[in-house]
Amino acid sequence: MGFKRQRLTPRVILDLKKRSAIGIVFYMIAVSVVLLADGYYLRYPSFSLQFVLLVFGICLFRLLHRVVEPWLPARLDLASLYVFIGSIGLTGLIWGVGFAKFILQEGEPQNQILMVVCTIGLCSGGVVAYIPFVWLAVAFNLFILGPGLASMLATQLYLPLASLVSLFCVYMVFLAVSGNQEYWDALENEFLLEEKTKDLEGISQKDGLTGLYNRRYFDTAFELEWKRGVRNQTGITLMIFDIDHFKQVNDTFGHLAGDEYLKLTARLLSQVFQRETDMVARYGGEEFVILLPEATLEKALDLAERMRKKMVDSVLEFEAHFIRATISIGVARLIPQTSGERTLLISRADYALYAAKRKGRNQVCVVDDNCPLNSQV
Repeated sequence: MGFKRQRLTPRVILDLKKRSAIGIVFYMIAVSVVLLADGYYLRYPSFSLQFVLLVFGICLFRLLHRVVEPWLPARLDLASLYVFIGSIGLTGLIWGVGFAKFILQEGEPQNQILMVVCTIGLCSGGVVAYIPFVWLAVAFNLFILGPGLASMLATQLYLPLASLVSLFCVYMVFLAVSGNQEYWDALENEFLLEEKTKDLEGISQKDGLTGLYNRRYFDTAFELEWKRGVRNQTGITLMIFDIDHFKQVNDTFGHLAGDEYLKLTARLLSQVFQRETDMVARYGGEEFVILLPEATLEKALDLAERMRKKMVDSVLEFEAHFIRATISIGVARLIPQTSGERTLLISRADYALYAAKRKGRNQVCVVDDNCPLNSQV
């Protein structure tokens, strides 16, 4: 899945919530400073009470929403998001209306200056905080500055200040757009880096020629599976197989033909071993290993026989040559007892493999606790 910009993904929503959290406290501090300065609340008690109740009310609501939101059922996630965005817009609008009220009051220069400074500061902080969602940043900017700017233009009061506020408002829009671009560029780079890391991890686990897991990955997976088997006392089946007379394929048709035959073998393995828990790896050269957690011995032998027959029936056409080979398979199974015994299972499967070769190749041989050596043809 490719990267899509401007989507309110859980990561972006989390960023918005983190960036906006600290601003809630500053609203309450700012309104307290403005109303308490020079005894302003004594001269305008009714407006002061309304303003402080509205600002504290919306801030406390936002704090409560942050506390309650993690406990809400998943089906309410979208509604919760709308509440979060709506509360931000309402916060800006409440402050913006209060800003307009202050501007229209006569004889209060000190408190008006404080209000302008607080409004500019809150607007700047809010726009920067909401940059991940550019429309929210722009709307907040208009909500917090728009009412005061409209009142100054309508009454023809403080026109120089109105001009500066207008320029600042435009600047905030440009800042929101450019900041949003930088935010999403950084997010996209992070996404691409994560994808590249996953690709590199996948490459480090895979054999470059066949696309199967490599021996390094097999060793790690085998160790983890063995520990799980020791803990749960569940059996592990392992099979090792080797392409018979593979050196003759390379010597007769060339190494490119040998590489193509290894690829063919890998494709056949993927067709036979299809369980999610089946782990198929190239063990080295023309040797392959299959780890079958919790598979019964009967099931493992059935899969091994199917693989043997598929190899017999398959022919590789390479540069007008028809190449056919067989495989010998060794199967071993045991219930792990201690972590130090896992080499025993590999040794048993390897012993069964060479037993199959001694019996004439194109064979499936098995070793387990109850059956030291059997031949399945």
